[in-house]
Formats: sequence, C-alpha cells, structure tokens
Amino acid sequence: MLKVENLDLYYGAAHTLRKVSLEATKGQVTCVLGRNGVGKTSLLRAIVGQRPIAGGSISYNGQDITRMRTYDRAALGIGFVPQGREVFPLLTVKENLETGYARLAGKDKYVPDEVFELFPVLKSMLGRRGGDLSGGQQQQLAIGRALVTRPGLLVLDEPTEGIQPSIIKDIGRAISYLRDKGDMAIVLVEQYFEFARELADSFILMERGEVVARGDRSGLDGDDVRRLMAI
Repeated sequence: MLKVENLDLYYGAAHTLRKVSLEATKGQVTCVLGRNGVGKTSLLRAIVGQRPIAGGSISYNGQDITRMRTYDRAALGIGFVPQGREVFPLLTVKENLETGYARLAGKDKYVPDEVFELFPVLKSMLGRRGGDLSGGQQQQLAIGRALVTRPGLLVLDEPTEGIQPSIIKDIGRAISYLRDKGDMAIVLVEQYFEFARELADSFILMERGEVVARGDRSGLDGDDVRRLMAI
C-alpha cells in the first residue's frame, strides 16, 4: 500500500533523512526503530505530508503522493497519530472523535463500534474535555480519532511514550487487532523495544538519518538492533 523510496529531507542546513526507503503492506505492522534524533518522526511527517522532501518519492496504493497536501493524503485514507497525541484540550472526547468526520461522506459520519470496543474508557468519558484526560487516555483518544477516519494506512508515532504499562498493553492489543483484520497497513515508530518486537512483521532501523538495518520480525532477535536502540 505504501512505498517510500530514497527520501531526502532537510531542516535548514541539517540533512535529516538520507535516501530512506520503506514499504508497508495491508495486514502487517512495519516498525521504524532507532534512538532519539535519528529521523523517525521526520520520516512519518514526510509520509503524511507535514514536511516537504528534497528528493525521493512516496506512493500510496500505486498513486504518487509525493507533492500532495496533507489534507488530500488524509482524504485518501492515511490516518496519523502524532507524537504527543495532540488532542484538542477544550473539546470533549465526543467532539475530538467527531473531528475525524472531515474526510467522510454523510452516511459514514459516525464513530465505529470498534473504537469503543478497543478503548471502552472513551465511551464512559464522552462528555469530558480532552485536556482533562490522563496521558494514556489521551493516547487512546488520539488512536480512536484516527480510526474514525476509516484509514487504510495508520501511522503511529511512539504511542507508548509516557504511558502507564496497563495502557501500553491495551494499545498493543488494539494494534494487533487492527493488523489481524487485514484491511489496514500500519507504520509504527517505537523506542520501546519489547513492544516493537511483539508487533513487528517487518522493521527498519535508523541511525543518523539513514536506514542501517531492515528485515522481518526474526531480525529483532539479535543483540545488534537492541544495541543500536540503546539510549
């Protein structure tokens, strides 16, 4: 579904991504691994259209989206759960979820039952403001909001960051469920090695803006990847 080829990206004079390539397929989780500051978030922002690239190409379902605007990529079915969650703090949980309606036709403007099946706490907090939720609850809300858009590609940036262990397990179960449905490709940026190893069907490992290793889940069993992810 997603094919990223030889991406180059700059922040000013800093060469942040260097010839980075990645593929994501329906029914699979592709993990992007690496320490802080190696370019993982920059890669995701390039995929969803939040950062312009200097070279390379991005295609989705065979369509070149390299120069497409962010909202047009969302309209194609690319859902994004950003680092830091970025829920609307003054909107209620219900209103936050409804912001996902923007790309939907009238008949589809409802919250799918699976959002509340995956994250039951959201249903009990529909009238609570997003800013009053805990960090873990906000992360569940951010994922739920992305699912409301009915994505074909779900892009998640460090969903376990700052989250309590019980909610990390809930998020892991949700990602496994979404993968196993088989109608969605998932790209997951993660620093929590064990979480990534449990979920990954394939991975790339980044260092200084470059891909230094790639493979399937079995490639995460050695010590090299764990060493390169060490902070």
